[in-house]
Order: sequence, then structure tokens, then C-alpha cells
Amino acid sequence: MLKHLLIILTVVTIGTGSARAQDAAAPFDNDLQRMSEILGALHYLRGICGNNEGNKWRNEMQALVDAETPSGERRTRMIAGFNRGYNGFQQTYRTCTPAASIAIRRYIDEGSRISRDLTARYAN
Repeated sequence: MLKHLLIILTVVTIGTGSARAQDAAAPFDNDLQRMSEILGALHYLRGICGNNEGNKWRNEMQALVDAETPSGERRTRMIAGFNRGYNGFQQTYRTCTPAASIAIRRYIDEGSRISRDLTARYAN
């Protein structure tokens, strides 16, 4: 599953040369923003569920930002998405619950789907 999430880094690196040059909105920006939210949610949820991953999901977000190299509003939106994902669950869950575990599985599945879709669409 993590492998699929990491594939997005390759897609972003391959497919964004012209978008970076102009810092214009890329056709996959909504997917990147959603992926940012997912990474933020996973950073919080996996931490309270005792997965001992430390900053793994935050580092994945940093790698995504580093690969995309957005600036201005695009960068702000990606970081805000991560923070929204993190803060949304921080306000709801203080400990790991069965619902938190379900949310983790769903976010990993969704992140994997987004990664596969982006790879299929933009990595040629």
C-alpha cells in the first residue's frame, strides 16, 4: 500500500516540468491536495494508534512537496491540506479506537487509488 503512495512522487516528478516553470495550476492539483489531506490524517492517526512510525507520514508529505516544488498559492494549498487532515482528526480522536483504525485503512486505500490513477494518467 505504501508503495502506491510513493508512486505519486514519481508521477509528480515526471509530469510537472511545465507546471513548475509557470507555477500554474496543474490538472492534478485537486488530487495532490487530497493526497496532502490523507498524509496529514495518517500522520496523526498512525501516531495515536501506536504504529511507531514517528514522522514517516510527515516525511512523505515533505517528499511530495519537494518533488512537486510548488510555490506561492499551490504550496500553501498543499500544506493547508496536510494540516487540515491532521487537525480534523486531532479534534476528534485522543486515543486509538476501532473507528480510527477503520479511518486509517480507508485513507490508505484512497491514497493508493489516487496514486494509481495519477500514475496511469500522467506517467508516460
